Amino acid sequence: MKKIFSLFICAKASIPRCFERCSTVKFLFIFLFLSVLTTSVCFAEPTAADRGYAAEEFRRAVQSYYRGAYNDSILLFEKALSYLPNDSMILEWLGYAYYQSGIEGAAIQYWEDALKNNYKGDELLLQNQIDLVKERRVGSVQFEDNVHFVEAGAFPGVEGDKFYYSQPISVLPEKNGECWVLAYGSNELLHFDANGLMIERIRGPVNGFDRPMDIIRRADGTLLVSEYAGDRISILSKDGKYIKSFGNKGRKTGELLGPQYMALDSSENIYVSDFGNARIDVFNSDGVGLFSFGRPVGDFEGFSAPCGVAVVNDVVYVADSTPGTIYMFDTAGNYLDILVPKGTFVRPEALKIWRNYILVADTNHVFAVDISSGAVFEIASTGNAPSRITCAVPDMNGNLLVTDFKSNEVFVMSKMSELVGGLAVQVVHVDSSKFPTVTIDVRVENRQHQPIVGLNNPNFFVTEKNRPVAEQKLTGIASLNDVCDVAILVDKSLKTAEYKDALQSAVRDIAKAMNGKGTLYMVSVSNVPVLEQSGSPHQFLNFVPGQLKAANVEQPAVDLGIRLAVNKLVTGEKKRGIIYISAGEIAPNAFNSYGLTDLSSYLNNNGVSFFSINLSRNKLAPELTFLTGQASGKDYYIFRPDGISMIIDDLLAVPVGYYQLKFLSSLPTNFGRDFLSVEVEAYLLNRSGRAETGYFAPLE
Repeated sequence: MKKIFSLFICAKASIPRCFERCSTVKFLFIFLFLSVLTTSVCFAEPTAADRGYAAEEFRRAVQSYYRGAYNDSILLFEKALSYLPNDSMILEWLGYAYYQSGIEGAAIQYWEDALKNNYKGDELLLQNQIDLVKERRVGSVQFEDNVHFVEAGAFPGVEGDKFYYSQPISVLPEKNGECWVLAYGSNELLHFDANGLMIERIRGPVNGFDRPMDIIRRADGTLLVSEYAGDRISILSKDGKYIKSFGNKGRKTGELLGPQYMALDSSENIYVSDFGNARIDVFNSDGVGLFSFGRPVGDFEGFSAPCGVAVVNDVVYVADSTPGTIYMFDTAGNYLDILVPKGTFVRPEALKIWRNYILVADTNHVFAVDISSGAVFEIASTGNAPSRITCAVPDMNGNLLVTDFKSNEVFVMSKMSELVGGLAVQVVHVDSSKFPTVTIDVRVENRQHQPIVGLNNPNFFVTEKNRPVAEQKLTGIASLNDVCDVAILVDKSLKTAEYKDALQSAVRDIAKAMNGKGTLYMVSVSNVPVLEQSGSPHQFLNFVPGQLKAANVEQPAVDLGIRLAVNKLVTGEKKRGIIYISAGEIAPNAFNSYGLTDLSSYLNNNGVSFFSINLSRNKLAPELTFLTGQASGKDYYIFRPDGISMIIDDLLAVPVGYYQLKFLSSLPTNFGRDFLSVEVEAYLLNRSGRAETGYFAPLE
């Protein structure tokens, strides 16, 4: 800049003399020469000093990024960029810092700038990241005419001369990515991991299962298995050990003739489709027969071949195979309506619930039926091959698990976009403090931000400059953790101040439900958010609202409160969430600094779920409902019959796709000044994803 300034001074001083002694043409020539010279100075190559300063700021920025101090890392990356304005690596990392901060628009811009400036990394990988973030920002609908699931893998019953099981008929996914499969032909219950490897096989009672048909899980974790030929329902422990059975052969209440599919209502009553008696039998949670329904009444002509059954919001949906339709009843068995016209399905079997849809297994097709409208979408098909799909159910990784009774296989089906785009893999933290031992935290998701759970060490492949690392080991699976960190955000509006007793009860219940595990943060959301207290949940068991120092105001800054809470949670447990306590209302200026889209991105990109507790009977503000819907949370009313202590169980149940890997590095560090690259690939059946990143070893 000093050179440029001196050139302009010289040019200004020489202009009068040029007019006295030179023609106009000569003057213009001199002026253009000075302009070109000045421009060349402005765009001169960076000096060695510039590169040195940029390298130091970049190193500090990367370290701040891995500490979760994203605002600091942005400032440091920007400073490094001021020395090297077109450096593609700095541009790329600045994009990652903005992405973690929830400012996805800026992240996309910096990544695109990196691609334009002689990017030295994997261009396809970075372009895929750009496309992925753009897709997520637009959002997606679960079932549309153009959404279709295709085979991504299978658990075969017979492979060559090896026999594993026969005639799979029903499947039950688990929250950890595993699943249970009932084999009708071989009379057994099979336990598979997420990779399709059999963990164990279970035969049931002493005399074995007798043509098992369906399997469901109750709230206490126990399993129920219907046995078609045994005319009974067996109760198993949560890990598949036989406990007892109920039901006898017959036509009276509590008796069965060929039980098939099952469902539970909100009171844990058991609804069983009884094929032989052409009815639905209802048992209480202890297995005592209550009543049955299905005979002709009024407009309802009665069941001919009842099969699949599902209960949503205490409405009972029953598929009837002969007319190919689904009927609706209340939980007392009273006929309500017909959901889809007769003849919609050829031979429907199991009904399973996914959000606001019922999944219907029908010969060689899987249909999704919108509960609110009755609209029907075909979402999967086995083509023209001989098949009989008996059950289709969503798993925790965004797939469909489909049992094909005739082809003797369990198919894992994924959306075409998932197979083409692959998994989203991100290295969120690198700990090199004990170099050459390096620990990395890896996040694996699908393209809809859903975590991928159930992965093990063989599902990962870590390399340094494309060479395998030494002693790779999976040391942590966050989805198995039973500890969470929680930030309670207390709305300090004038309206919430009227509910001090309810607020006190809510905080104490949350603290008690945490059982002394994890860290609890208390943030007051006033004009400016205030961190009131943090520490063990035990410290909040005697909480009283008078402890809060922040004043009650008309316009609490909700957006700033959420940002502060995420900043505190991001370096803690991988299971983490915000619980916002308010009177249900939101002030007009509550989201002045950050919009709802940016806040939901900030929550999701850092794996923080969002829950809300309404202290009043007022309708919850749509802004809060939006955030809970976008960030894997739920809304609660303080005086709900079941209480709110289950909010911690619900938070712990939110799936997380974080994995911790440890390895030995073989790269030279140049005394801690060299940027050390590392690549991570994750595999699941026929899907994979890759991430490139880097870190610095400690300075020597």
